[in-house]
Amino acid sequence: MLKALIFDVDGTLAETEDLHRQGFNRAFQALDLPWHWSPEFYAELLKVMGGKERLVHYIERFHPEEAEALKARMPEIHDLKTRFYGELAQSGGLSLRPGVRRLVEQARDGGVRLAVATTTSRPNIDLLLRLNFPDGAQPFAVIAAGDEAAQKKPAPDIFALAVHRLGIDPSEAIAFEDSAAGIRSALAAGLPVLATRSRYTKSHRLDGAFSAVSDLGEPGAPHEHLQGHVWPDGVVTLDALRTWHAGHLRGAA
Repeated sequence: MLKALIFDVDGTLAETEDLHRQGFNRAFQALDLPWHWSPEFYAELLKVMGGKERLVHYIERFHPEEAEALKARMPEIHDLKTRFYGELAQSGGLSLRPGVRRLVEQARDGGVRLAVATTTSRPNIDLLLRLNFPDGAQPFAVIAAGDEAAQKKPAPDIFALAVHRLGIDPSEAIAFEDSAAGIRSALAAGLPVLATRSRYTKSHRLDGAFSAVSDLGEPGAPHEHLQGHVWPDGVVTLDALRTWHAGHLRGAA
C-alpha cells in the first residue's frame, strides 16, 4: 500500500533556487564582497548540495588565498542571505510548482501522509509552507531538513530520516525530486523516485527515476513527458500513483 509521498523542496515543491541566488547576491553587496553569481554560474554551484556547503565550495575554489578569513564570515553571510531570501519570497516569488497543491490535497484527502526531505534550512521550509498554506492547515506530517542529516544529498541520510519519522518502510512511499543528486539520495534510501525537472536542473541526467516529467501537470495543462512511466492525460494524480505503486510492488515480489 502507498502510505506516503516525500518531497524535496528547492526546485520540486517550488522554483526557489533563483530566489536563493538573488539572496546570496544581495548579501554579498550588503557586506561589500565583490562577488556576483549569475544564473549560469549558480547552476554549476548547485551541483554542491546545501547553501552553506555551496558557499564553502565557492570560497575554497575561487578565493583560496582568503579562505580562512572568509569562512569565519560564513554565518554572517548565510544569515543575511536567508533574511534577503525571506524578503524576496514574501514579495510574491514563492508559489508552488504546477500540480503540487492539487496532488498534496489529493494525498491529504486520500489518507496518504506527506513529508519533506531537503537540504535547505528549516526557516526556508516554514516560510514556503506558511505562504502557500496560510490557513494554518500545513499538510506535511514530517519535515526532515537542513542540518538534521549528517551528510547532504546524494547521501541517503535525509530521506532515511523522513522515512524513519513516518514510521514506514521505504517501499511504502514515493519520493519526488528534481536533481541528479536528489534522485541518488532517494534511491540510496530505498525509495522509488518521480523526477520533475526544474529551471536549474535542465542539464541533469535523471537516471534512476521511474518517471521524469516537466512538472506534475494540471487538468487542461498537461506536463511534458521526459522518460519512463507515462501518466494518463499528462497529469500525476494520487490514483495514478497508487496504480503504479501497486504494480511496482507486484513486480518486486
